[in-house]
Amino acid sequence: GEGMSPRMKSGFQILFASIIALVLYFGPPQWDYVGVPGFSDFFRIGPLIIPVTIFLMVAMSNAVNLTDGVDSLAGSTCTVAFACYGTIAYLQQQVYLAAFCFTLVGALMAFLWYNAYPAQLFMGDAGSLALGATLALVAVMTGQWLLLPVIGLVNVAEALSSTLQVSYFKLTRKLYGEGRRLFKMAPLHHHFELSGWSEMQIKERFWLVSVLAGMM
Repeated sequence: GEGMSPRMKSGFQILFASIIALVLYFGPPQWDYVGVPGFSDFFRIGPLIIPVTIFLMVAMSNAVNLTDGVDSLAGSTCTVAFACYGTIAYLQQQVYLAAFCFTLVGALMAFLWYNAYPAQLFMGDAGSLALGATLALVAVMTGQWLLLPVIGLVNVAEALSSTLQVSYFKLTRKLYGEGRRLFKMAPLHHHFELSGWSEMQIKERFWLVSVLAGMM
């Protein structure tokens, strides 16, 4: 009655990401390329794309999951990110992928209508984990996965804040016998919540940052 343990959840994430990475690499067409900003041509990286895909899917699924702590925050940032990758896919003439991305944008906007503060509907792990993994998958299929930390800036910042908080706490506990914190609370939106920002201020400001990152 307590749901999946973190270890079991991580195991399933790695398993599904591994299956998808192998299908992308071995199935036609072979998705083993990367676009580097400043270069017009793609570069093929061969089997290296397999661990890259696994890492990106697991990392982004957890990043979006951590972002989903304030009403409409995860949905808003994912809407911007999928719109960006939909535009990239269209410019690269991957029309099927562009259509998929903008279908998700439409679905997320419908969800946000009911997820706006105070939320009547929540996505939970089933939504946030799937959205993050799908965003990473789309990034790999466009070949523009190096842009993912920029396009998904807010999600990446949320994940990094949690990682830094835990790592710093463990390090200082080992060094000083008492754990110390970098942030008032992690992930990042809770830090600002404890700093006096309202839930709506956090959502609007984080969303504005995600829009600017997407435009960049």
